[in-house]
Amino acid sequence: MAKPIILTVDDEPQVLNAVERDLRRHYGGEYRILKSSSGTEALEAVRKLKGRNAPIALFLADQRMPTMSGTEFLAEAQALYPEARKVLLTAYADTEAAIESINTIGLDHYLMKPWDPPEQTLYPVLDDMLSDWLATVPLPYDGIRVAGTLWSPSCHRVKDFLARNRIPYQWLDIEKDAEARALVEGLNSDRRRLPVVFFPDGDVCVEPDNLVLAEKCGLQTQATQPFYDVIIVGAGPAGLGAAVYGASEGLRTLMIDREATGGQAGTSSRIENYLGFPKGLSGADLAQRATAQAKRLGAEILTAQDVTGVRVEGPYRFITLSDGTELGCRALVIATGVSVRKLNVPGIEALNGAGVYYGAALTEAASYRDQHVFVVGGANSAGQGAMFFSRYASKVTMLVRSSALEKGMSRYLVDQIYGTENIEVMKRTEVVEASGTDRLEAITFANKDTGETQTLP
Repeated sequence: MAKPIILTVDDEPQVLNAVERDLRRHYGGEYRILKSSSGTEALEAVRKLKGRNAPIALFLADQRMPTMSGTEFLAEAQALYPEARKVLLTAYADTEAAIESINTIGLDHYLMKPWDPPEQTLYPVLDDMLSDWLATVPLPYDGIRVAGTLWSPSCHRVKDFLARNRIPYQWLDIEKDAEARALVEGLNSDRRRLPVVFFPDGDVCVEPDNLVLAEKCGLQTQATQPFYDVIIVGAGPAGLGAAVYGASEGLRTLMIDREATGGQAGTSSRIENYLGFPKGLSGADLAQRATAQAKRLGAEILTAQDVTGVRVEGPYRFITLSDGTELGCRALVIATGVSVRKLNVPGIEALNGAGVYYGAALTEAASYRDQHVFVVGGANSAGQGAMFFSRYASKVTMLVRSSALEKGMSRYLVDQIYGTENIEVMKRTEVVEASGTDRLEAITFANKDTGETQTLP
């Protein structure tokens, strides 16, 4: 976690340096000490720090500054950091302004110049305020933050990419979080372009594609060599297995995936029938273990790259990536796995990522806490998804076309589903329509035997 910040502002260089010296001597071990020579300069710094989600514990501002007074600066700064403590440095003639600031902006304290010796007049006052700040204000999250709306397909894509690559992030829903909404609007006036992704280094990306995300998150997106012994297309369990075995035999091995390692298995909330894990494990855990193993043995893994072409030239194979790069190899393994079968019913295509999701339990479950969630399907992936959603949703309804779960689902999972109170199973049922404007609002499903339909919000 980054150190909290103390920001001091004064237009007189000699005074500013003296305040900074005293603050750094006493607080430098636990706080970052920053300084600005004007209110406008300080306000710009505060805006940048807010974009990085950096914590500011205390503002110490001189009252008499040209262009923007200390009181005016503190009034602007507290809109961005309402919990930060505010202290005004004043001369004797400014005490009336300081007293007025207590009532207008909630000033916490004012100090008379000179403050020497600081051990008597400065540190005791600031110690009390900083102790109170630490005790009452939670330190902000200092990792990647994604700001957007629940109903944005682009927001879902970004969240899903980060989740599947096991990259921690904080979700900021601008429909519920006024502070996040103000932050987004200050950087991106076009509300249709979401999400806005804030990175710890201060960079901000608006609606980034997966390649940009991968590069910013430190994932490898470019090969280090033009030629390999083995190139593997696809990073599901089969591709990961090939990477582990190839690299372990000393072969120069490259594996490529457009999204994340783990494939479909990586999206599973719980796998209990995988050899060697008697207590079960999540798909993300399985993918992480296999990925770490392949890398440790020397395999390279490219993320967010598509293979768009393959050609054979003599004993060698060559692939073309989506960015035009061509790579050669002696052996090419194609382990692209499966594509999710999409529902082909009226109204559903336009709502993908806006209430309709494919295999996204890990990404979206927490967003639908206490809601009614429908899971379409009757095989293991659907069962695992239903079990995971049941931890968050008030009710989970499984819509299954067959007459029995046992026809497509492992026995252990069937038993878990029937033993979970808030999971309902509707057999011989299929979705016939989805409706909504910018988000899913209702679904219509039908009984395959009677033809009877039902529409639910």
